[in-house]
Amino acid sequence: MSIEIGHALPSATLHEGTPRDHIDPAEAFASGRTLIFAVPGAFTPGCDKTHLPGYLADHDKLKAKGIDRIACVAVNDAFVMAAWGRAHDVEGKIQMLADPTGEFTKKLGLDVDAASLGGLRSKRYAMVVADGIVTHLEVEPDGFGLSCSLAPSLLEKL
Repeated sequence: MSIEIGHALPSATLHEGTPRDHIDPAEAFASGRTLIFAVPGAFTPGCDKTHLPGYLADHDKLKAKGIDRIACVAVNDAFVMAAWGRAHDVEGKIQMLADPTGEFTKKLGLDVDAASLGGLRSKRYAMVVADGIVTHLEVEPDGFGLSCSLAPSLLEKL
């Protein structure tokens, strides 16, 4: 079963920067409004050329709509996510969170078997979490497309 609007964000172990730097999303995003978007893989074409850059470009517009934090999640290791963040100069704007075992992604029910990307990955989605509760959720219909989970599309709905 997939997470839905009105559900609490689950606890899990995500990594930021290195494998020893742990973040529990249920705790980290328990207050304020957080926009979480997930991608199938760091440095993959749609994620690298469209999805992440769109959130970076619309950062100020999202903040103006009341978003306190923006976080990107992928089933990748912490070093890959950190390198991807540096490649796009996201520091201070987008938190790059690794879900190396897919624990968080599986708890959300948004996991997908993507053999061409190495196995377990996340469906592409965007959600708004207010005080730990999902208030908005957009999951790409095929899990990988670039439509409803993009920053401009989400901005229209906020």
